[in-house]
Amino acid sequence: MIRSRETPSVVAAILDWPPTALMARLALVSAYLLGAVVKATDFPGAVAEQAHFGMSPPAFWAVLTIAVEIVGPLLILTRRWLWLGAGMLGAFTLLAAIKANAFWAMPTGHDRFMAMNAFVEHIGLIGGFALVALLDRRERAA
Repeated sequence: MIRSRETPSVVAAILDWPPTALMARLALVSAYLLGAVVKATDFPGAVAEQAHFGMSPPAFWAVLTIAVEIVGPLLILTRRWLWLGAGMLGAFTLLAAIKANAFWAMPTGHDRFMAMNAFVEHIGLIGGFALVALLDRRERAA
């Protein structure tokens, strides 16, 4: 049992290792980058997805989604206007969660439970975007 308030040396070494921050940011945005690649390589599928969720016109929303899923991660990964990338992906994630995982409008059961879990997971991602922007701001201010 660790009694000290100090970070264990092995954990500190990992956290202080320069590539760790980049790898953490990459992990945070990886699903969005993958989503952009999948949508860009199957644009008719991306349009169909937008139509499925009632977005009109679906081609416009497919292009906008691809753009957000490319630009947001690049801003976070490069730390150039990281706050903007985090805000873009946070807002996008919230809107997508509300549109795709409206568990409150579903009858009780397995599907509602799964939608609620997905919604809460998306809220966790939004928290991750807020934290990455906060940590970047603090590091730049120090």
